[in-house]
Amino acid sequence: MSFALSNLHLLVNKDSAKKPTQTKKWILPEKESSDKVKELADNLNIQVGLAGVLFSRGIDNFEKAKTYFRPKLDQLHDPFLMQDMSKAVNRLSEAISSNEKILIYGDYDVDGTTSVAMLYGFLKEFTDQIDFYIPDRYSEGYGISEKGIRWASSNGFKLIIALDCGIRANKMATLSKKLDMDLIVCDHHLPGDELPEAYAILDPKRSDCTYPYKQLSGCGVGFKLISGFSIQNTIDSTILYNYLDLVAVSIASDIVPITGENRVLAYYGLKKLNTEPSPGLKSLIEISGRKNALDISDIVFYIGPRINAAGRLTHAKESVDVLIGLSGEKLNEISKQLNETNKERREFDSNITDEALDMIESNAGLLNAKTTVLFNNNWHKGVIGIVASRCTEHYYRPTIILTESNGKATGSARSVVGFDIHSAITACSHLLEQFGGHSFAAGLTMDLDKIEAFKSKFEKVVSSTIKPDQLIPKVYVDGEVSVDFINFKTLSIIQQMAPFGPENPSPTLLLRNPKLAKKATLVKEEHLKLFLSGNKQVKTLEAIGFGMGQFEQEINAGRPFEILFHIEENNYRGHKSLQLILKDLKFID
Repeated sequence: MSFALSNLHLLVNKDSAKKPTQTKKWILPEKESSDKVKELADNLNIQVGLAGVLFSRGIDNFEKAKTYFRPKLDQLHDPFLMQDMSKAVNRLSEAISSNEKILIYGDYDVDGTTSVAMLYGFLKEFTDQIDFYIPDRYSEGYGISEKGIRWASSNGFKLIIALDCGIRANKMATLSKKLDMDLIVCDHHLPGDELPEAYAILDPKRSDCTYPYKQLSGCGVGFKLISGFSIQNTIDSTILYNYLDLVAVSIASDIVPITGENRVLAYYGLKKLNTEPSPGLKSLIEISGRKNALDISDIVFYIGPRINAAGRLTHAKESVDVLIGLSGEKLNEISKQLNETNKERREFDSNITDEALDMIESNAGLLNAKTTVLFNNNWHKGVIGIVASRCTEHYYRPTIILTESNGKATGSARSVVGFDIHSAITACSHLLEQFGGHSFAAGLTMDLDKIEAFKSKFEKVVSSTIKPDQLIPKVYVDGEVSVDFINFKTLSIIQQMAPFGPENPSPTLLLRNPKLAKKATLVKEEHLKLFLSGNKQVKTLEAIGFGMGQFEQEINAGRPFEILFHIEENNYRGHKSLQLILKDLKFID
């Protein structure tokens, strides 16, 4: 079962200009053997309801539960299991010992900039012959650019390490070799039919790579490189772990699954982020105004956007300057600048989202289509990915948002759960100049005169391959519970299931026909506040449904209903209470 896309849409919805209107399909867990669930509950000394939640996630014995609830750094895989790791580590060690100039080259998003900051900061401990390069989103575009390669050559670099990009940079790898520079690619995107002619390619998604975990972020792949370097050169691992806060930020911001190694890295990265963050991240946390301990969603909403802002509207070099830990007034100045740029970015994406949704709503052809492909040459390239996510959430179908950049149409694609949008774009590749990405998100570029042909072809491809059920948004339910289940002991165990994110979401629970302790109210005219009859431990359960104010009148009229919710802790002025966060609500006919 994949939660990645449903989680992605949940994340963007919090800041959406308009709310989605589709009725969600509730997917209840398969009935498990009650004997096995009870046995697991007894072994773990937890409620049967919680054991059922774990069982539905594949945690069906004590050892799996121990690994899940108690992540350990020694659970991380040997980096040398990754194809080309020995070659990459040997070349890096040789470059340092020979005092060669090394260039760290990274993408302009959060994953790329955290990767660059991590590798630059780590290697600075061993060489001063090092610099970094971030391409300009507008003049150079995504990935390794010819401008970047030629800049490296003219400045005497002998080794380039590309992070979060490069797996499809065949021409640039060839150019790098021609200019007598070795290229090490550290990427996590899907390779093309032919790998680039690089010195070494670290990508767990390579078909010939047997590395056990395939879902690392770009920064995660870079972390495996410095792990391998540390092992080979007998470097104290505590130096390595100083960079886990950056890895956690990349994992959260790139919406990769919080499973396996990612879960371990995120767990310890969050610990560092909340106790001893690097100066740059500490500055961004302070400027965001966050006071409580950060979790994955806090990174997504408050830290990641501020890092991303520079790359979207100005230049991502500013973000790297912060992340590598410039000190004093300079750091505070850039952090404040990023904060202001992020405010500007939010205004851009809100306005463009409204424009995009209006375009769909005013066009019968677009309303009835299986896809959304929109083009406006005035839209800001830096926010079209966010707009694509919001349009996908609203109409729940594969979506591509295009704008004009450097005389070309460039765009971001987002999919729905279970549909491979990368494959659909591949079927239209004859109309494209370049493209790349994942099954659920991609980027593409084409000539302006190819837009209409692409729209038609993409609609035809998707219509013939997408299943009707894939066009219905779904909420995956972990289990049905009673009111007695909801208490602080349950919450304590649920909190130990964190960090939450794609493929490890906070448990979504079903409560049928809850009773009102008093009338429902509205908060800020659009959010629903419920007061439900509780149990012996919690007399009244408070629930909040963001954007669900339309249900208030019918609930107060006595119409029976059922809810899906998360259990969270509400800490108001030091007073802690249970709070239910509503995911969905349905009336019982």
